[in-house]
Amino acid sequence: MLLGLTAAIMWIVPSDSYLFLPDSARPVAPLVQVRGGKDPTGPGGVYYDAVIVRRAKLFEKLFHFVHKGETLVPASSVNPPGVSDSETRAENLQAMARSQDIAAAVALEYLGYDVKLNSLGALVDDVIPGSPAAKAGIQPTETIVSVNGKPVKSPGDLRSRMSAYKPGATVRLGVRSAEGLRTVPVKTSADPQNPHRPVIGVFVLQATQAKLPIPVKIDTGSIGGPSAGLAFALDVLEELGHHVTRGYKVAATGQIEPDGSILPIGGVKQKTIGVRRAGVDVFLVPAGDNAKEARKYAGPVRVIPVESFRQALQALATLPQKG
Repeated sequence: MLLGLTAAIMWIVPSDSYLFLPDSARPVAPLVQVRGGKDPTGPGGVYYDAVIVRRAKLFEKLFHFVHKGETLVPASSVNPPGVSDSETRAENLQAMARSQDIAAAVALEYLGYDVKLNSLGALVDDVIPGSPAAKAGIQPTETIVSVNGKPVKSPGDLRSRMSAYKPGATVRLGVRSAEGLRTVPVKTSADPQNPHRPVIGVFVLQATQAKLPIPVKIDTGSIGGPSAGLAFALDVLEELGHHVTRGYKVAATGQIEPDGSILPIGGVKQKTIGVRRAGVDVFLVPAGDNAKEARKYAGPVRVIPVESFRQALQALATLPQKG
């Protein structure tokens, strides 16, 4: 009885670690609506994949290998110090919304539509724990729009503005969030790779606002994160009658940026297993470490590394027609 009670408690009580678990890849088409378009018919299609992320129970932390394809990670890998589960969830949903807007813009621009992307600043993608930005309370999903009153429209602007100061100088950053605009004083530190360069400890992306010539609606419900951007862009083309999959089941993962570049993502092991479970033929993955990791678990699935949206389309165009 004592052993049974102990096991029950261990199965109920959460640990200080998280589990990454595979989830089967699913078709993108039911999620995407483009005015004037329609869901593609026939064989093949575009698939997206997600990762189940949840706090591990004490039992699962000790015996995490009971789950196939799992990865056990410390809490700091999911929630930075001082950030709650709900805050991380909100950040992931915002990242998903950004990926949808950019995917639609990149796809329509590729097709020759008049797409306007307004540059809004340097979007904070991540903050290094203990850095000047972290101490100043700057959070991911916020946007830096000025340095000492001078406007910042892009990550390049931010680097240029910061280069005018020496390490140790205090700069006043204009930071925009959902709550509005505020001014944040931040004392810079020296770049470990270049002691003459001031840094604040953030990774930034281009903050944009897309104005699309035709409405595109993508509804992913409660799924968060930026990694389905490439899949969304491919499916917008499919919805508009461009059969880019050539009869194959094509899964795609990768964070898409306004210039069409594809950035690395996390959870590649679980996503690859989920793709294999869904019987996918081809898996488009960000080039580099992501692609190397995917090949370890792909089995019969063909892994194609890509660095841009156009490269992904070119790779698919070289496949022989299937079906």
